[in-house]
Amino acid sequence: MAKVVVICGATASGKTALSVALAKQLNTEVISADSMLVYKGLDVGTAKPTEAEKEGVIHHMIDVVEPFEKFSVSDYEAQALPLVERLLAQGKTPIICGGTGFYIQALLYKSQFGNAGADEKIRAELEESLKIKGKTYLHELLKEKDPESALLLHENDTKRVIRALEIFFVTGKRKSEQKDERIPRFDFTAFSVDFPRETLYQRIDLRVEKMFEAGLKKEVISLLDQGVSPTSQCMQGIGYKEIVEGMAAGLTDKEIVAVIQKNTRNYAKRQITYFKRMENHVLLSPERANVEEILSTL
Repeated sequence: MAKVVVICGATASGKTALSVALAKQLNTEVISADSMLVYKGLDVGTAKPTEAEKEGVIHHMIDVVEPFEKFSVSDYEAQALPLVERLLAQGKTPIICGGTGFYIQALLYKSQFGNAGADEKIRAELEESLKIKGKTYLHELLKEKDPESALLLHENDTKRVIRALEIFFVTGKRKSEQKDERIPRFDFTAFSVDFPRETLYQRIDLRVEKMFEAGLKKEVISLLDQGVSPTSQCMQGIGYKEIVEGMAAGLTDKEIVAVIQKNTRNYAKRQITYFKRMENHVLLSPERANVEEILSTL
C-alpha cells in the first residue's frame, strides 16, 4: 500500500515549517488540511503560509473558495483526494498538513456512516432542523445524544453529524458504540510536535498578538466591507468571530485579543485530544521535531 505522511497537531505547533522542510527533502508537494486556509482573503487570522514560508514547495487546497461560499468536508474530499492519488501515481510521497482532523480523516479513510439502516423521515426532519436552527444546534444535539461522536465530528461536517443522529434515533444506540469497519485508503504515518502544554499556550498567545499587529482586525473589517456576512461559514473561524462579536459589544482590542487567545487555547486542547486517538500517530518532542527524525520513522 502506498505511503502518505501526515503532519498534524495543535495550532501554533510548527506544522507548516516542518511540512515544508520534509517536502523539500522528499521532492514532493503539500496538501493543506485546514478548514480556514481554503478561503481567499482570510490570510492573517489563518496564519496562511506566505510564498517565502512555502520556500518554493507547491501547496494545494489553499485559496480554493470565496469567503462568501460554504465549503464542506465532502467538497474538501472531492478536491483533495485526487491530488493525493496523483502524487502517489507519480511515485511521490504526499504530505498532508493541517489541524482539521475531519479533513484528514476524509482523505485517509473511506467514509463510514454506521451499520444502521436509513430512515428517510428522521433524516428529513434532521435536515429541516439544519435549515431552520443551523449546524451548531445539530452538533449540540449530537453532544447530548452521543458525546464521543460529537468530539470526532466537526459541526461543519453536517452530513456525518446528521447520520450519527439518525443512527441514534433509529437504533437507540450511539454510533460510537457500533464497531464500524474503518477501511484505510493509504498506508500512512502521522506526526505531531508534542509541546508541553504551557509552552504551546505561550506560543498561541504570542501568535495571536502578532496577528493583531499584522492587521487581523483590518482584515475582518475589509471582509465585512466586501459584503461577507458576519454569519457566513468563514466568519465562524477563531479570530474572525471574536472580532465581529467584540466590535459589536464595544470591547477594546486588548479584550478581544484575550478572548481569541482563550478560545484558541481551548481549540488546541481539543485538537490534541483528537489527534492522540489517531492511528499510526507519532509524537515528536520539540527537540527532535525535524526531517531526520521523521525519515527515520518511515
